[in-house]
Amino acid sequence: MAEATAILRYVRITPRKARAVVDLIRGQKVPQALTMLRHTPRAAAKVVEKLLRSVVANAEQKEIGERDELLVSRAFVDGGPTYKRFRARSMGRANAIKKRTSHITLVLSAPESTPRT
Repeated sequence: MAEATAILRYVRITPRKARAVVDLIRGQKVPQALTMLRHTPRAAAKVVEKLLRSVVANAEQKEIGERDELLVSRAFVDGGPTYKRFRARSMGRANAIKKRTSHITLVLSAPESTPRT
């Protein structure tokens, strides 16, 4: 089965927040996934929508299948490196601030055309 993949690395969105958006589109067809992302009021939705458009372009380049029939077969978010910052607190102390990053992966595939017996 032919697949098209797009990976967006080092995105400045926490993996936990990005997974909530990616879970919405897993297993959906491309038009439904784009509609869902366009109407999701989360910051990660805009990033995932841009990545989905990229993987659709990759699929069209590889001539995998018709755009409206492609499925988001796999979608997952891995944690990237964490930027560590410190904020000054009272009495000479410091609190750590972790700015987390994500690696987002989307895989599109054409639906299986299984012969009926």
